Amino acid sequence: MSIGKIGVVGAGTMGNGITQAFAVAGRKVVMMDVAEAQVQRGLATISASLDRLIKKDRMSAPQKDAAMACITTVSSLDALADCDLVIEAATENVDLKLRIFADLDRIVKPEAILASNTSSISITRLAAGTQRPGQVIGMHFFNPVPVMALVELINGLQTSAATYSAVEDVAKAIGKTPIKVKNSPGFVVNRMLCPMINEAVFALGEGLATAAEIDEAMKLGCNHPIGPLALCDLIGLDVELAVMQVLYEGTKDPKYRPAPLLVEMLEAGYLGRKSGKGFYDYK
Repeated sequence: MSIGKIGVVGAGTMGNGITQAFAVAGRKVVMMDVAEAQVQRGLATISASLDRLIKKDRMSAPQKDAAMACITTVSSLDALADCDLVIEAATENVDLKLRIFADLDRIVKPEAILASNTSSISITRLAAGTQRPGQVIGMHFFNPVPVMALVELINGLQTSAATYSAVEDVAKAIGKTPIKVKNSPGFVVNRMLCPMINEAVFALGEGLATAAEIDEAMKLGCNHPIGPLALCDLIGLDVELAVMQVLYEGTKDPKYRPAPLLVEMLEAGYLGRKSGKGFYDYK
């Protein structure tokens, strides 16, 4: 399988980061979102990110121009019909992802590969909703995508060896380090990371220390570059809760039960940085 043109569904934090990673590597990429305003916000985010690289002397202005020229923006899935690989980076909602995969399966050419940036949802389940289950794979990038080297490549039960090989090659071609992961709730990184964050929320809810003290303890005591609660704000409290629910429901193990404070903060509309308030205030 040869992968040339890339499609990305979603222009949010992960979608525009994935788009940037491919564009900087010189790959033609089509970034799609349902509203033109969202697409333009995503494009502006990419432009600002590249400007920061220029200021740090890690990119030249002509290199930025070349990367931006690789990006096409659209607001319809139909515009992805001729892509060789389409990466879904929508909200972590299984019903939404199943609808997107069903639509993509109908729209894109038969030989195209469909990938999901899901952080926890079963690739086997997503693949089963298409007529090309052997060409469906998980391609889980990490935030911020342009900086983080890792990509988890998740094989569903049906994923073919040719699909895995093609996606592994394209991940390496854009400078990422792929690891092969078996389809399982939370995969590898989130299977370990999200319970740690959840435990920090338990500690905060029980009044063991303040949010700042918990984060400082992990930074100084475990040499983490960012504390778990600040990290939760960065990735989104809604994403953290979604992953914990997948882990809990997928394993039925009570050690994965979401912290009550996490649930309550979601009920209050506190999503972290993207809403302006989470464990810290960003307004």
